[in-house]
Amino acid sequence: MRLAAALLTAFLVLLAGCGSADDSTPPACLEGAAAYERALKAAPDEVLLEDETPISECLTRNQSGGDLSRVGEAMIETATKLNGEAREDPGGGAALQLGYLLGAVKRGSEESEGIHTDLLRRLVVAARFAPGKQPLPPAFQREYRTGYSAGQSNG
Repeated sequence: MRLAAALLTAFLVLLAGCGSADDSTPPACLEGAAAYERALKAAPDEVLLEDETPISECLTRNQSGGDLSRVGEAMIETATKLNGEAREDPGGGAALQLGYLLGAVKRGSEESEGIHTDLLRRLVVAARFAPGKQPLPPAFQREYRTGYSAGQSNG
């Protein structure tokens, strides 16, 4: 009986250890908005946080609320800043970087069973903001789409 209980306990510990790898947020994702801004300068090429972590890997299955909050705050701050820069210079790199960020987040959220849906919605609002609900310029749209495609592919 003790052997069976010990084997069951060992199995449960092993099973719990296997599941936790999917839940942990890579440390590079928790470094704040400046880390995302630095990494996104590489867009439309592959963007890696701390030269090792794709943005899509920042959205993990069963992500803790604290990690999701920290990651989300950094991403929304980055998107808001890039949106402002892109509205000032619609054909510049900010719109492309903004699109990449959203494409990578969309890619990362596809496997998370909906826990990142609200974050994605908030990022879209921050990325597509235009004062007075004016349409965003064609150059902004073009660069954004290019970045979005790259983010979905490489992000």
